Amino acid sequence: MQEQFVATCHARGSHPVNSGKQGVRKVEVRIKWDPSPWDRPPHHLDIIAATYSVDAPYGKPVYVVHYDSRSPDGTINMSRHSQTGQGFGYVEAMTLEFDRLASSFARVVVGVVIHQNSGHKTFGDLSNAGVLVVEGHEELLKDDFAQVSASTATTVAEFTRNASATWDFREMVRGSDSDPVVFTAEMGSTP
Repeated sequence: MQEQFVATCHARGSHPVNSGKQGVRKVEVRIKWDPSPWDRPPHHLDIIAATYSVDAPYGKPVYVVHYDSRSPDGTINMSRHSQTGQGFGYVEAMTLEFDRLASSFARVVVGVVIHQNSGHKTFGDLSNAGVLVVEGHEELLKDDFAQVSASTATTVAEFTRNASATWDFREMVRGSDSDPVVFTAEMGSTP
């Protein structure tokens, strides 16, 4: 499938954000969407995180975390998962513990993908969809996917280790028309 990236930078997303001298330490990425009508196949979205090494920060991911996996060291894992969107508020969540991530990692990219098992679906086909990235009580990102409405997947956030060995957050909403397998390979590429 041919890649189609829609690069979008928000004013806040053009500069890294960190939480003071300690940087970003423990973050939760949450998504929500309304269930499909009763007579239609369910909408199934997933949060995906890809980790990149110091040696190849834009190369192949060291590992990818999604709904049926977790990082080998337990620093990135799904704390909540939904295959239908049913529930109140944000129905799927992934926790990323940057303060415990090995020094061999330089970058983590997080995205959201729509499964295409029951026909082509884009973010524009969903209602009440959104992503929220928080650290404790601080909201780092809140987005409704409107800017990537024609896409089937999107990156949402990039976390990078800086020169002082702390982690910075950068909003990175960038749509793609790839299926989940291809998206996991391309999501960390340069825009």
